[in-house]
Amino acid sequence: MREYGNPVIGGFFPDPSVCRVGDDYYLVCSSFEYFPGVPIFHSRDLVHWQQIGNVLDRPAQLRLPPGIPASRGVYAPTIRHHDGRFYMITTLVGAGGTCIVSSDRPEGPWSDPVWFDLPGIDPDLAWDESGDCWCAVSGINVARIDLRRGTVLEGPYPAWPGTGLQFPEAPHLYRIGDWWYLLIAEGGTARGHCVSVARARSPRGPYETAPANPILTHRSTNRPIQSTGHADLIQAADGTWWMLLLGTRPRGGTPGFHVLGRETFLVPVTWQDGWPTTGPVEERHSAPSTWHPLPEPASRDDFDGPSLAPCWVSPRSRPHTSWSLTERPGWLTLHATGPTLDRPGHTFIGRRQQHHDCRIQARMDPGTATGGLSVRLDEAHHYDLEVGGGHVRVIARIGPLRQQVASRPLPPGPVNLAIDIRTHGILPPSLSSSDQLDSEPLGVFATGPDTIVLSAGEEPLAELDGRYLSTEVATGFTGRVIGMYATARSAAFDWFTYQPVQP
Repeated sequence: MREYGNPVIGGFFPDPSVCRVGDDYYLVCSSFEYFPGVPIFHSRDLVHWQQIGNVLDRPAQLRLPPGIPASRGVYAPTIRHHDGRFYMITTLVGAGGTCIVSSDRPEGPWSDPVWFDLPGIDPDLAWDESGDCWCAVSGINVARIDLRRGTVLEGPYPAWPGTGLQFPEAPHLYRIGDWWYLLIAEGGTARGHCVSVARARSPRGPYETAPANPILTHRSTNRPIQSTGHADLIQAADGTWWMLLLGTRPRGGTPGFHVLGRETFLVPVTWQDGWPTTGPVEERHSAPSTWHPLPEPASRDDFDGPSLAPCWVSPRSRPHTSWSLTERPGWLTLHATGPTLDRPGHTFIGRRQQHHDCRIQARMDPGTATGGLSVRLDEAHHYDLEVGGGHVRVIARIGPLRQQVASRPLPPGPVNLAIDIRTHGILPPSLSSSDQLDSEPLGVFATGPDTIVLSAGEEPLAELDGRYLSTEVATGFTGRVIGMYATARSAAFDWFTYQPVQP
C-alpha cells in the first residue's frame, strides 16, 4: 500500500485552508508579520504541494505598520472558489482588520482588498443555495455579507460557543447534503488544541454538537505530532474526504521545543451517522488514490531570474530600494535600511526552515558592508553569522541579552557561509520523563531540540543550543526563517542553498 509522510508542508505554514477546482487543489496559510503575505500552494493529490505565489504580494494589498510586533499581521486566511472566481479572506491584526481579495487565477494577480467592519479573526466564506455569502468568525459568530461592497447584510449571529474549551476559533462553514457543518478549533493553539464540529439546517443555526467532540486532538498524549487543530475539510476528486490541519513536532527534553513553527498535516476523514470522524494524525498514512509524484522544488537559488522566488519573505515590508537582482547580474544585492536585526526596519530576505536537520549555505561578497546569514524567530531571538570589518563573527540575541560568541579575522573578498542544524544526539520526545533520563549515561543526550553550527569557509565558529530559537522560549505563532541580511552599506550574495539532511 502506498503511503505519504506528514507534514505534507513542513515548516512555518500554519492555519491551512484548502479548496478544490476539478482535479486541482489550492491551499493558503497564515504569514503574520512577513511580506509578501499568504503563501499559496498547488497540488494534484493533497500530498505534494508546490508554492505558486503569495496572495498579498504588493504594498497596496499588505501595508503592515513598520513597528508591528512579531506574530501580528496576517491571521488565518480562508480560500474558496465560487462561480469561476477565487476568494481569499483574512484578518490583518494590527493592520486594518478583515479583508477579501479575489482573482480569476490562483497565481494572481489578486485584487486590492475589500475591507469589512466585522469583529473577530479567522474569517471563513460559504455560499448558500440562493447565492448569498456567509462569513463565520472566531467567537463563533456568523454573518451574511456583500463581497463587493464590504458590508454586513445580516448578523452577526452567535452561532455556537464550542464545547466549553477556551478560544473557540478558526470556524469553517460547509453545506454538505441537507446540513450546514461548522468546524472549529478550540482549546488554544498550544498542546490543548483540538477540532470540534456542530451542524444545523441553516447557517443561522441553531447548531447541535457532535456527540464525539472533539473529533481530533492529541492533547495529553506522547504522540510526536502535537497541537493538532485549525482544520479545513476537503472532498477529493475520487469522493474521499480529507482534513488539512496544523500541528507541531516538539523535540528535546520537557516541555519539548518546536522550532519549525506550526506545520500543515493531512489526515483521512470518514463519515459516521452524519458526522465527520478521523483518527490521530500519524507520521505516515495511506496515500490518496489520486497520488501522483510532483518534482521537488529547487533548493538552490543563483539569483539569475528577473524576480525573487515566492519562498523568499521579509519582516513587515521589502522596499524596492533595499534589494536588487540587476545591479550585479547573477547576485542578490542587499542595501541596509537599519543598523541592527534587533529592531524592525532592517534588510533581511529569508526562507522558512522546513526540516529538523538541514544545511544552509551562501556565498557572500561583503565589500565594505556588514551582513551575513541569520536564523531568525523574531527581533529578540536570532543567531547571526556576520561578516564585516575584516572579521566574521557569531552573534546570539536571546531575549534581553546580546552576545558576540566567536570571532576571527577574514581576508577580503567573497566567503562561503554555512549553517548546519542537526538533531543527532538530541533527546527524542518519548524519553522526556525524569526516570527515563536517569537510565541514560550522563551527557549522551542534549536536552534542547537541536544544535545550530555556524561556519565560515570550512571552519566552524560556534555551536549553539537551538532551544532559544523556539516558540516555547520566544512565544508567538511563527517558526524559524533563515536568510541573508545587511545592516551597513551593501552586501551581495552569489547563491543560496537549502538542503535537507538525513539525521
